[in-house]
Amino acid sequence: MSLTDGGRRSLKERDKMARLEMKRSKHTLLILIVCFHLGLHPVDIEAQTKVKPGFNIFSEGQDVEIGRESAAEVERQMPILHNNDVQAYVEQIGKRLVAVVPGPRFPYQFKVVNVSDINAFALPGGFMYVNRGLIEAAKSEGELAGVMAHEISHVALRHGTNQASKAYLAQAGLGVLGGLLGGGGAGSTSQIVGAVGGFGLNAVFLKFSRNAEEQADILGAQMLARAGYDPMDMASMFETLREQSGRDPGKLEQFFSSHPAPANRAQRIREETKLIGSFRTRPPVGDFPEVRRELQRLPAAPSMQQLANRQSSEKGSPQGQSAGDIRIERPSSRFATFRQRDRAYEISYPDNWRPHESSSGYGVTIIPEGGVVRSKGGQESIVFGAIINQYTPFEGSVNRSTARQRARRTSWDLGEATWDLVAQLLDSNRHLRVVDRSERRQRINGDDVVSLVLSGDSPITGTEERVTVYTRELNNGTIMYSLFVAPGRDYRQLDSVFQKMVSSWKISKRFSR
Repeated sequence: MSLTDGGRRSLKERDKMARLEMKRSKHTLLILIVCFHLGLHPVDIEAQTKVKPGFNIFSEGQDVEIGRESAAEVERQMPILHNNDVQAYVEQIGKRLVAVVPGPRFPYQFKVVNVSDINAFALPGGFMYVNRGLIEAAKSEGELAGVMAHEISHVALRHGTNQASKAYLAQAGLGVLGGLLGGGGAGSTSQIVGAVGGFGLNAVFLKFSRNAEEQADILGAQMLARAGYDPMDMASMFETLREQSGRDPGKLEQFFSSHPAPANRAQRIREETKLIGSFRTRPPVGDFPEVRRELQRLPAAPSMQQLANRQSSEKGSPQGQSAGDIRIERPSSRFATFRQRDRAYEISYPDNWRPHESSSGYGVTIIPEGGVVRSKGGQESIVFGAIINQYTPFEGSVNRSTARQRARRTSWDLGEATWDLVAQLLDSNRHLRVVDRSERRQRINGDDVVSLVLSGDSPITGTEERVTVYTRELNNGTIMYSLFVAPGRDYRQLDSVFQKMVSSWKISKRFSR
């Protein structure tokens, strides 16, 4: 029986559709196999809470550099447990968790510290330490894995260098935002870290906010499920620690001082477990009861307090520079124009000032000679000048999967974004306050602009410092801001200069809202 041309085309089309359907089925099967091995139901990934890292002036490579140097300091100060069985067991748990950790591929390392305090901490770049006291306090491998997943989450979300970024912003002044101070890459790491307390057991890398703790709980719960542990083991471990703190608060003092408990911690982990949905548990990596018995056979571990009594680490506080020592040349009446390297914006400035463009991004700091001062402690701070850069509002947030919260995430008013930026500035510059009724809305070069004024006694000069903030919305969901900084006593004289600069500030049409 012969086929017509139409019949042949019909058979070819059906054959093509069958091959396409088979290809789709294979693709779907591959997804199911991957999800099965990760212990996840394939529809659960979208339901989970999305966690966003926050503001950071460091590169991922600098995280590793900071962590490695800090780890060397830590191991000079703290006794590492030299027991192959216990060390191997903790490493196996760590490897299982790292296999499912999102974010940068840091060189994670795990070591056990021979101290009795119940604690664990992870340095930037993935250098993690588990106290012997934590292993002895845990009731199961899952509980121990829960704390380790929480600490690994701090590393993956780069909370340590997020804290250091904010601390450096406070120490170095606002100039760091424009790329003037320490913005040139890895070569400036020691300078930046030195300004916030140095390497080692630096609290700036280890003490987190409740929001950061909640983020680490959420991501840690997701990692536990992917690694084949029950996410509720994390909640169980935190409850174990709470019970221990009632019996022996000294053993947990360090843990709770650096890990402030979010509100309703166990309930929040339970909610996230429901969002995760089904998961497949896997057998433990080792014999947890035997590991605890091995520790019990060892000599008693010292406490952190006993170690601290053997060390002296007092440091002198830096002294500020006198305001009378600061002198700048009168701003020139002739203006030059700075154009950002990607032509994102341009701005005019007195031609006896000098622009210092960041080596990456959009930042620039424009200052007169003498506009940056160095304190007796070696810290630098901008006291005269202008800073321009880009800012992503509402970073470092925990975004739950509700329509209302998704709407907040994608839609915001310029005023709200400005106050989010200001909150970041105030958090990092505790001497500043918003001047009452200083908020203004205006249009500059066709764009809506929000401005307000910050003021406070500078820790460097000991006199009033004023900062005027201007913000403009860009078309990529970020804002461009400019900060104009001067001592309060000189601000009136410089106001006309600042006004001329901001009036000349033009955003490229590629970026303008």
